[in-house]
Amino acid sequence: MALLSKEEIDAFVEKYSDWKFEDNSIVKEFTLKNFSDALAFTVKVGIEAEKAGHHPDIKIHSWNKVVIILSTHSEGGVTSKDLELADTIDEL
Repeated sequence: MALLSKEEIDAFVEKYSDWKFEDNSIVKEFTLKNFSDALAFTVKVGIEAEKAGHHPDIKIHSWNKVVIILSTHSEGGVTSKDLELADTIDEL
């Protein structure tokens, strides 16, 4: 799996403006209604990640916020697997 170019990542971030490129990863914060919804969303992300065989870093903070951090660790940056999983997560 090859790393994506800066242009490819920039095109993704422009199309999906809630995702940001930070520290060789794409990152998005989701704000849910309450803690239970944040936890349920995290589980849904985990199920989709397991299906894809690609696992993000997930952080729950405050009481209703979830941060998803996607990077292909074995490649040292963002690959097409990250963009595909980000797209799936956005559909949840």
